[in-house]
Amino acid sequence: MKMFKLIPALILIGIIVTGCSTDKSWRTASRESAGIAPDPAATHEAVLHVYGADAWGWRGWFAVHTWIAAKRTGETAYTVYDVVGWRSRYGQPVVRIVQDIPDRYWYGAKPEVLQKLRGPGVDEVIDAVDRAARAYPWKTTYKLFPGPNSNTFTAWIAKQVPELELDLPFSAIGSGYVN
Repeated sequence: MKMFKLIPALILIGIIVTGCSTDKSWRTASRESAGIAPDPAATHEAVLHVYGADAWGWRGWFAVHTWIAAKRTGETAYTVYDVVGWRSRYGQPVVRIVQDIPDRYWYGAKPEVLQKLRGPGVDEVIDAVDRAARAYPWKTTYKLFPGPNSNTFTAWIAKQVPELELDLPFSAIGSGYVN
């Protein structure tokens, strides 16, 4: 009887170990543009996108990583707002605010748009997002669970900027940390 209870646990452990020991490496996983964001050089109006993509490795089975990308009216590049946990290991702030490709694959996982705003009035929302990102209270702290993590960052901004009208998915683990 004990053997029958042990079999499901062994199967689950096998699945996890198999999933963790793939031949894929985060070092070689795609970080290219997914071609979702409008070309900033050809798009004069303001654009703000919130993206989510499956987290790296086995975490992607149940969790997403979220970030925000924005360009103000007339700008020819996007500013990306995100939190990257590994930066804390090197004494760097986990919050990253840089001009970058807005819709990169998240280490091989194609992003999807969780929210998009364009046109008149969006510059003001972008300004509010920028202020909220710079006021984020956990700039040097990262914990996979329960947070603060990348989803905590996006949820923090959404709470500070209600005009964003963002509802993160259930799989945005850590988003409840700000409540």
